[in-house]
Amino acid sequence: MSKPVAPTTPVVRAPVDLDGFAAIVGARNVITAAADMEPFLREARDLYRGVARAVVKPGSTGEVAAVVRHARALGLAVVPQGGNTGLVGGQIPGAESDAIVLSLARMDRVREIDPLTDTMTVEAGMTLLKAQELAEQADRLFPLSLASEGSCTIGGNIATNAGGTAVLAYGNTRDLVLGLEVVLADGRVWNGLNKLRKDNTGYDLKDLFVGSEGTLGVVTAAVLKLFPRPRSRATAFCAVASPEAALALLMLAKKQAGSALTTFELVPRIGVEFVTRHIPGARDPLSDVSPWYVLLELSSPAESGLDEMLEALLGEAIEQGVVADAAIAASLDQRHAFWTLREALSEVQKLEGGSIKHDVSVPVALVPQFLEEAVACVSGMVPGCRPVPFGHMGDGNIHFNVSQPEGADRDAFLGLWDAMNEKVHAIVTRLGGSISAEHGVGRLKRDLLPAVKDPVALDLMRAIKRAIDPEGLLNPGAVL
Repeated sequence: MSKPVAPTTPVVRAPVDLDGFAAIVGARNVITAAADMEPFLREARDLYRGVARAVVKPGSTGEVAAVVRHARALGLAVVPQGGNTGLVGGQIPGAESDAIVLSLARMDRVREIDPLTDTMTVEAGMTLLKAQELAEQADRLFPLSLASEGSCTIGGNIATNAGGTAVLAYGNTRDLVLGLEVVLADGRVWNGLNKLRKDNTGYDLKDLFVGSEGTLGVVTAAVLKLFPRPRSRATAFCAVASPEAALALLMLAKKQAGSALTTFELVPRIGVEFVTRHIPGARDPLSDVSPWYVLLELSSPAESGLDEMLEALLGEAIEQGVVADAAIAASLDQRHAFWTLREALSEVQKLEGGSIKHDVSVPVALVPQFLEEAVACVSGMVPGCRPVPFGHMGDGNIHFNVSQPEGADRDAFLGLWDAMNEKVHAIVTRLGGSISAEHGVGRLKRDLLPAVKDPVALDLMRAIKRAIDPEGLLNPGAVL
């Protein structure tokens, strides 16, 4: 694999009649002008710029099915797209395929909220934030939470099996989905929108589509699990001497707080410095500098008791020498300030120059070993580089990002993308981890799979793809 680059020359293709799409979705919902298509053909980090015949925006499952059938008749591939917030290029059509982008943005309706079964059925184009708000209006919680929640969509979350900051307590997207509605490559609609918590009538088909990145079918709607809405939260920003100390704090928090522990995020000192340097109003919440920090949060449907639990937990952690210092949020503003130190990390890295990124996971117990080895490895490769590893230590998912040395040439540094990926991924693989923890495979990591994936698993994946999409119509070039 090489670091992706935007195509420099246009791809010339024989003309096709696109009027059939307009007949299905209406002329205003078929975009063909290059300038109007551009936002759909560039991903968030500008690593990929795609090529497409049109962007087609259906408004119903029936229209999605008809669009897929028509694209198949024209010999055009279909690349489903939600909020276009993906970070591995899976939502961008490659130049190697002749495709349309199938935008689900118009399909953003709620079909049902059922508080008695704790479920909500929504369409795939609904933003994650809107789903969270609808759950809250029903006095429930939909716990998936991502930095991009204002623009990412439920369909995209399902396609990539998104993780986020609450996986420790609630699991990945896969764990939050009970049923799906999916349009298949031949235009048939699979109606799997059931609310059952138990169903042993054969293969669990929904799990084929969760995490498949639009390569097996187009998710049009989903039944999502809801949970009791928290009445109280207690949030702390803790100074720890090392990842080993953070791991000890995690074990203590699990022991004392149990299911109330919903967030455990690791933040390096350099990350705090980046955020306080670039985000107006952001400040260091602790008086003394620490090499590492933990953002820890407890939540409960009970209205009281969490503050005392958190104070007791931190008191014991300080007594044991696990935590050097800690600040507990005394208001919503303070809680927001703590979260800013974590959630702004990706944004502020852009302002520090080039950054080579790794979305990886290892067994939780091995996070300290991974960090020690990976930091030493990249520092040896590029003296002066600035590792900024952060993320979901509670579930073993670390965003091992490496910022360029101060004053270095950005392009020269990014030219080391492949070499650094190879070395970091080798450490991850040796420790029994994954080179894609929550962002997916897309096009960015597709060519890495043969080196890290069991060959039998790859054969099974290819067999499933051939069986469900024999013509390779859906999102060609992604994942496999």
